[in-house]
Amino acid sequence: MSGGNPPQRRGARLFAALSARPPEAVVVRGDSEIWQAAQLLDAVDSLASGLAGTRVLAVLADNGPAWVIADLATLRAGIVHLPLPGFFSQSQLAHALTQTGADTVLTDQPARIVDLGLGFAVIGQANGLMRMWRSTAERPLPPTTAKISFTSGSTGAPRGVCLSAAGLLDTAVAVAGRLADLAIGRHLAVLPLSLLLENSAGLHAPLLLGAEICVAGLQTLGWRGMAGFDPVALQQTVVASGANSLILVPELLKMWTLYLAASGQVAASDMRYVAVGGARVAPALLARARALGLPAHQGYGLTECGSVVSLNRPGDDGDGVGRPLPHVSVRIADGEVVVGGRAFLGYVGEEPSLPATAPAGVEFATGDLGRLDGDGHLHLGGRSKNLLITSFGRNVAPEWVESLLLAEPAIAQAVVVGDGMPWLSALLVATPGADGGALAAAVERVNASLPDYARIVGWLPAAPFGIDNGLATGNGRPRRSAIHRHYAAELAALHRTREASDVLS
Repeated sequence: MSGGNPPQRRGARLFAALSARPPEAVVVRGDSEIWQAAQLLDAVDSLASGLAGTRVLAVLADNGPAWVIADLATLRAGIVHLPLPGFFSQSQLAHALTQTGADTVLTDQPARIVDLGLGFAVIGQANGLMRMWRSTAERPLPPTTAKISFTSGSTGAPRGVCLSAAGLLDTAVAVAGRLADLAIGRHLAVLPLSLLLENSAGLHAPLLLGAEICVAGLQTLGWRGMAGFDPVALQQTVVASGANSLILVPELLKMWTLYLAASGQVAASDMRYVAVGGARVAPALLARARALGLPAHQGYGLTECGSVVSLNRPGDDGDGVGRPLPHVSVRIADGEVVVGGRAFLGYVGEEPSLPATAPAGVEFATGDLGRLDGDGHLHLGGRSKNLLITSFGRNVAPEWVESLLLAEPAIAQAVVVGDGMPWLSALLVATPGADGGALAAAVERVNASLPDYARIVGWLPAAPFGIDNGLATGNGRPRRSAIHRHYAAELAALHRTREASDVLS
């Protein structure tokens, strides 16, 4: 069996915190049901017993109590949990299931699993989810693997990150400790629970804090697939839930902020903390959010590091991504951020990075450029592989310029290009109602704050970068190589036009 920890030891601190609550205390609240502490523990134990003999349990389901129960049951049973994001394509789902040797699936989308042709068949139900099983050969995994998180990354084939239960608990304990004095009594999960950030910081950390967790369905929260995201639905859900905290990616924070400003509303007074991660956040966006009562604070993390690495918070805030949490070591080597911890075990299909005899963990080179300031706060300078070097030899991190562009209300998404070119250009996605004139004015304002070598000389309007068209990852990060290929002809024409203009002038 791939899971190496005895079942009773995995997540022991989580279950101790849950057992310490009054039996009638509400722990999980869904769209139409609530789960009290005693009920939740009984459901977790029942499912864990029913999973006897399972090696890898994949969960493909909407946010809801059933997802929470399945996640906790894998810890209780000591088996491997494979969360499957609903936005994965059929080929990505097949890849994840095949690479891990998953033998059981819990899902509210059984037809999608059947259509994969991998031999899964329905054998029962569990808390409203269909239970599916197949006979398949076991795949080698690091012996202490508790969870496999597939990151969509920048290519079509997702990569499976094997994570230890001890390392994941380290993250949850560290996040809970960092926010312990903020009196967070209710957390609203806005991101899909299948994303490690929400799973760790939005489920396990609140459980340790003794908070209630609201797990509304993604449609209720405003997720609309190809149609984008509806901030009106988010605001309604936040108000109705009375949530004290939530986690957002920068694009959702921006859309919510624009909606509140346009409708003359401010955030509910119950809101005490809004974590923002997944991509760089411009200080101007955080300032606008806070002016509307959203206590937004930027953090940083990676899947390989067990999710959250550093975090800003009230009273300990700054322009960077916060002070590193105590469960990790952070240092800078040749300008790159290097993180050490117990979560990362290796990638599916590759040799383990952490042997079972190394409980202190290993260091992981993140690929992020960064520095630590005199107060111990981490500042990022973009991804090393994304670094643009102009034909004049100037280094520009596109994330820096993009964060300023994204702080402009007229710009919904932006990708800056220009490696090997004398100047930078950008692909810009307009927010609803913004026209070409508004985009041009936004670029002009941003350029006024930038040095000449980092200014946008040419730009093109673009259709939204999304999961469905393969131009963005699940947490909203642009797939740069896919975007460059998609707009190669248009960018080449823009550069030729600009070069011709330079010659004539």
